[in-house]
Amino acid sequence: MKKQNVFLIVGFAISLLLAGIVSNYASSSPDGLEKVAGDIGFLGTAKKHTNADKLLADYGVKGIENDRLSTGAAGVIGVIATAGISTGLFLVLRRKNGASR
Repeated sequence: MKKQNVFLIVGFAISLLLAGIVSNYASSSPDGLEKVAGDIGFLGTAKKHTNADKLLADYGVKGIENDRLSTGAAGVIGVIATAGISTGLFLVLRRKNGASR
């Protein structure tokens, strides 16, 4: 196996590990916009966003009751989706430019 392939596989595995486990230790403090809205006093007027009821809303997976498992699963799904989309785009763009395997 090429060193490049080993590097990519190990990097992907580390990304999955970080997304699945370490993401549970991220700060639960509000982001900057939410903090300012709370400080100024208009946070209570916020409306539910369009995607609030979707599968991956609010850094979790809908239907998984355990918060830690839900957050970890959302992270893993995000890593897999990002890897899949970026790999697909790379392959399409590489072939368009005339490069071959």
